[in-house]
Amino acid sequence: MRFARLAQPEAFKSIYHNLWWASVTLTTVGYGDVYPVTVGGKVITTFVLTLGIGVVTVPAGLVATALTKARQLEEDEIERKKRRPFDK
Repeated sequence: MRFARLAQPEAFKSIYHNLWWASVTLTTVGYGDVYPVTVGGKVITTFVLTLGIGVVTVPAGLVATALTKARQLEEDEIERKKRRPFDK
């Protein structure tokens, strides 16, 4: 952020401006044509952006965990059949 502040001191006036920039950049929302200008609006927007990321990442993590567990069970079953091919 130090280099960004040196390059654009009017855009990065304080730590709060930096946090706003980071949250919007990391969530990659919008093109900057419409954005909140008040502190309250930015706080609410940051909360909503974080909530939006959570809505996507939590289910994705759950699905990935379930798929990994299913694959592990299949591999265990294949390994068991290799050791004892005539058992059911």
